[in-house]
Amino acid sequence: MSRSRSVAAVAVLTLFAVLLSPVRAQAGTAGSNAVITWNVNAQTAIYEVARQPPYVTGRAFAMVQGAVYDAVNAVSGTPYEPYLVAPRSRPGASLDAAVAAAAYTMLDSMFPGQAVALRAQYDAYLAGIRNGRGKTEGIAVGEQAAAAMIAAREGDGAFADASYTIGTAPGQWRPTPPGFTQDGAWVGDLRPFVIRSGSAFRTPGPPPLTSAAYARDLNEVKALGSATSTVRTQDQTESAIWWHDRRTTEWEVKRQLARTQHLSPLQTARMFAMADIANADSLTACFNEKKFWNFWRPVTAIPLAGTDGNPATTADPAWTPLLITPPFPDYTSGHACSTSAIMYALRRFFGRDAIPFSAYSADSGTTRSFPSFSAALAEVVEARIWGGVHYRTADVQGSVIGTGVARYVLDREFQKRR
Repeated sequence: MSRSRSVAAVAVLTLFAVLLSPVRAQAGTAGSNAVITWNVNAQTAIYEVARQPPYVTGRAFAMVQGAVYDAVNAVSGTPYEPYLVAPRSRPGASLDAAVAAAAYTMLDSMFPGQAVALRAQYDAYLAGIRNGRGKTEGIAVGEQAAAAMIAAREGDGAFADASYTIGTAPGQWRPTPPGFTQDGAWVGDLRPFVIRSGSAFRTPGPPPLTSAAYARDLNEVKALGSATSTVRTQDQTESAIWWHDRRTTEWEVKRQLARTQHLSPLQTARMFAMADIANADSLTACFNEKKFWNFWRPVTAIPLAGTDGNPATTADPAWTPLLITPPFPDYTSGHACSTSAIMYALRRFFGRDAIPFSAYSADSGTTRSFPSFSAALAEVVEARIWGGVHYRTADVQGSVIGTGVARYVLDREFQKRR
C-alpha cells in the first residue's frame, strides 16, 4: 500500500472510532444545537484526525463556520449581512439540514482522505431529519453556502511552498530543538478573509538586543520559563500547560458559552463565524510579522546571550523551556494574536466583558476559570512566558495585533441588515 493510501486509511479508521465513541454519539441527539454539533464534528476532522496545527486550523475553521453562518442566516430570513452569499431560501427550509450540508461539504472538500467516514457521519445525521421539502431545501442552501466559500478560497496560498530565513547572527531566528524544523511560513502570506493584507498591522518590532527592554524580556523568560525554574509557581506551570492545549481556548470555550448563554443556532453560527474569521486573519497578520522580523526564540537566545552585546544578559548553555518551542520565529506570539482576536470577538458579540467561563484541559489535568474575556487574555500573555516560548514583548504586541484585526473585521462583517 502506498504511503498516501495508508495515511488516508488511518484517517478514516480514526474518524470512525471517534464517531462511534459515546461522547460523539451524543453530539447529534434530537433537539441539540446543530451548529454546536457540527463544530464538534469539524474539530474531529480538522484537529483530531487531520492533526492540523493551531496556526493552520484557523483557516479551516473560518471556512467551515463562515459557510455555516451564511447557510443559517439564509434559512433564518437573512437578518444579518452575509459573509459571502445569501442563498435563496423559502420558509420551512430545515436549519439543521442547512448546517449539516454546509459543514459536511466544506470538510469533504478539505479532507478527501476522510471522505468515507465524513459521508457516513453526514448520512447518519440527515437520517434524523424528517424527509420532505424542508430537508431538501435546507440541504440545497447549505451546499450553496459551502460552494461559495470553496470558490472564494481557491488559490488563497494555503500550504504554499514557503520558508523562513534561517539566520546565524545574534537576534536572527534559526530552527529550534528538539526537531530543528520550520513550518507555517505560508500563513503570513495567506489571502485574508477580510483584512487588506497580512502586513496591514505592522508593529514596531522587538526591542533592540542592546536595550534594557530586551534584557528585561530575556531575563524574565529565563527565570520563569525554564523547565527547571525554581521561581515559577505550580499554578503558573499549570497555566502554561493549560493554555498550550488549543482544544480549550479555540473551541470548547465557545461551545460552552453558546450553551450557558442559551444561544439560538443563528446566534451560535454568528458568534462562531465572528470569532473564527477574526482569528484566521489575526494569524495571517501575526505570521506576516514573524517572517518580517525573524526574531530568535528564548531557547536560542538564552544559551547565546554572550553574543547579544547586552551587558545585562548572561548566557546559560544548558537552558531549556518548560514547553517545546514551536517551529517558527518568536515575534509576534501567535497564541496571543489568536486569543486576543477571539476574546475581542466574544466581547463584541455579547456586548460585555464580564461573562465567566471555565474549561478543563487533559494536558494539564486542571480546570481554569475566568471572570471575563479580558482576564483570560491577560493570563495568556503571562502563560507563554511561563512556558518559556515567548518574550513579553511578543505576547503584548501579539495581543495588539489580534485586537486590532478583530476590530477591523467586525466593523465590516456580520452586521444586522438595514
